[in-house]
Amino acid sequence: GATRLKTVQGAVTKVCRDHGLIDDLIYFDSDAVDGNVFLKVGHKVTATVEEDKTYGLKAIKVIPFCDSCHGNGVSDSYARVTFACINPEVEGAYYIDHTTYFLLDVVCKGFEPYQGDRVEVELCTQSDTLGRRAVSVKPLRHKHVHEVYITSLHGRKGVIDDSIFFTLESLKLPDGYIPQIYDIVNAVVVESIQSCYMWRAISMTLVKRW
Repeated sequence: GATRLKTVQGAVTKVCRDHGLIDDLIYFDSDAVDGNVFLKVGHKVTATVEEDKTYGLKAIKVIPFCDSCHGNGVSDSYARVTFACINPEVEGAYYIDHTTYFLLDVVCKGFEPYQGDRVEVELCTQSDTLGRRAVSVKPLRHKHVHEVYITSLHGRKGVIDDSIFFTLESLKLPDGYIPQIYDIVNAVVVESIQSCYMWRAISMTLVKRW
């Protein structure tokens, strides 16, 4: 099929001699930077991004923001943005970074955000304020796993298949089902940074109990 491209806004988080990272997630080569500008860590950019088998996400064009450019157009602009993780701050609202927040009513159906989740965000940048507001939030990556064991339980948190974290506070379960160690389950999981785990279960159903 055709290559899927998307436009993101973010900040440079790593710079090497011939490549770098945006938001610790998007790889770019130095020759992809518009105007051959030498980027520094913290530099805000707009990038055209494609999925890449080697790097996951790769920017094929990177345009640095021009702080001295001020237009006379609309006060808000929209861009699709990929951020590394979610940080809960106050009840009812979550922060992706210190200037970007969202309310739960913009989250895609079936997904309850949790600290550490990697998400893709539709962002509203308000030119008359320092804040940025997310208008749509969904998991960056998700997958289905089938017939895997619950390998550990500690209070209201546990692990599936020694590799997938879950917490009962944000896990959808069938009515009456209480997870137990060694249960064989099916689950939907999202990419999330949880200590030594890279995936988090958001829903789980029992297949067989020993």
